Amino acid sequence: MDELRRKGLATMNEVYSWDMPDMPGEYFALTVDHLFGTVWTRPGLSRRDRRLMTLTVVTALNLPDAAEIQINAALQNEELTVEELREMAIFITHYVGFPLGSVLNGVIERVVAKRRKAADAGRAEDPKANVSAAVKMNTGKTLEQS
Repeated sequence: MDELRRKGLATMNEVYSWDMPDMPGEYFALTVDHLFGTVWTRPGLSRRDRRLMTLTVVTALNLPDAAEIQINAALQNEELTVEELREMAIFITHYVGFPLGSVLNGVIERVVAKRRKAADAGRAEDPKANVSAAVKMNTGKTLEQS
């Protein structure tokens, strides 16, 4: 594994609190090497800033599965609180419209409920489950099936 891939994979795993293994394929390479090895590591913006922008974009594009991944990561990394996420949904609704804003609000509440249920059952966030959800969103297969 070359240095750019190592840096990109480490950054991706930090950004999402994952344990993503290196995977084959040109699309994965482009994502890890360029997006996480180069773009997410540029100076000038904090990870929280980047998270806010990413969450705004996936909301505006009506991508609730991607929003769920971003919200889980923001909470896991303590970049945003539940209260801040809820406030973001209220704020962004006035720029993207009520249908998209309500999708974001619903995703926030769904993630909060899942996390609360897991915590009540004494289970911590499962990084592998998040990885599998992301892989499935992009490939149609879970991590185990890839």
